Amino acid sequence: MRREGLYSSLITDWRRQHREGSLVATPGRSEGGRGGPSRSELERLRQENERLRTKLAKAQAVIEVQGKVHALLEEISRSAEPGTE
Repeated sequence: MRREGLYSSLITDWRRQHREGSLVATPGRSEGGRGGPSRSELERLRQENERLRTKLAKAQAVIEVQGKVHALLEEISRSAEPGTE
């Protein structure tokens, strides 16, 4: 560790900073590391995200059609009531 310039006091400082919440990760360093998700996990999440987006789009289309059917049925119901002609 000394050859790499890592001393016990530095580790002690990192631990203290971590406890205080002032230690922040360097951007891009956690990819593939211990703290971040693996590439396979990221790909799985991307696929699930795409599947859920497709499902949401279908659900929104169904809701839109249901609203139009409801409005049409209300209009038919009003026109079929006696005395409204």
